[in-house]
Amino acid sequence: MADEKLAYTPSELKEFEDLINQKLDKARKELNYIKETLNKSSDSGTDNSFSTSKMMEDGAYTMEKESLNQLAARQQKFINNLENALVRIKNGTYGFCVDTGKLIPKERLRAVPHTMHSIEAKLNKNT
Repeated sequence: MADEKLAYTPSELKEFEDLINQKLDKARKELNYIKETLNKSSDSGTDNSFSTSKMMEDGAYTMEKESLNQLAARQQKFINNLENALVRIKNGTYGFCVDTGKLIPKERLRAVPHTMHSIEAKLNKNT
């Protein structure tokens, strides 16, 4: 395997950086939308009447709010992972598997640009 690649070129890293920035922009917009939805759902109406249907609505509202909070947390984690990938591009460690030390294939990085694990390492962890 003398022709095995040891690192990505600056132009390849730029391609990954552009991809990550596109995903970051989209993820941040989605997170803002989720936060806006949470803020709007927090604004309770002025109707103070209490009924069985109101109790059911409150239960559904609580479940929806919890679901939105979980979605926001996942989205924030995704954003953090993307930002960390940009740091790895800057410091020259991007594209290397933290477990094997080998270069992660381009196809994997295009699909999951924030990954730090090759498929090989990922499969070994699950066994």
